[in-house]
Amino acid sequence: MTIKVLLADDQALVRAGFRSLLNRSKDLTVVGEAATGDEAVRQARATEPDVILMDIRMPGMDGIEATHRVLAERPDTKVIILTTFDTDDHVFAALRAGASGFLTKEVGPAELRHAVAVVAAGEALLSPSVTRRVVQQFAHRPAPLSGDRLTALAVLTDREREVVRLVAEGLSNDQIAARLVISPLTAKTHITRALMKLGVRDRVQLVILAYETGLVQPGS
Repeated sequence: MTIKVLLADDQALVRAGFRSLLNRSKDLTVVGEAATGDEAVRQARATEPDVILMDIRMPGMDGIEATHRVLAERPDTKVIILTTFDTDDHVFAALRAGASGFLTKEVGPAELRHAVAVVAAGEALLSPSVTRRVVQQFAHRPAPLSGDRLTALAVLTDREREVVRLVAEGLSNDQIAARLVISPLTAKTHITRALMKLGVRDRVQLVILAYETGLVQPGS
């Protein structure tokens, strides 16, 4: 199955470089390009991509608002945020908007193609170490919590809550399995069930929810 990718970046050279890299893979194809957030939303409607590589900083509508609008219309689409620096404050807003992760524009060819394939398969893009660093910074930027969010974790079993806590601390499935003395498959099953019960789209959103609800505290 070929993964359809939409490129959204206001720099033509960046789009051309990514197009060249992605089209070298028989499993990936670039179906459209956009230079603005508005154009990205229109192109997402027209081309129905599986994955969008979305720049944060574009003229007019930025990548965060474009992510909001695309996912409101096409919730199954995956968005990877592109940024020049991995400490960009806008990254955290993009993750709240529903992005499945982020890449710096200095990403290598193999890493770029792997990232698109991983996100298209429904996984989060952030590695355990990056998850920990990014989300702990995210946690210092409080967001208003609804009553539903504050009580959301009540739907989980004790074991599922423990697994979510370990995910939020940056552990991989194998590390969670070793910590809890269970199989990696069982750890993955607990995560899948937690995602379904909490109504979040992927591992990144699960981690964010864990911090927002206070299940995990920064630095824990």
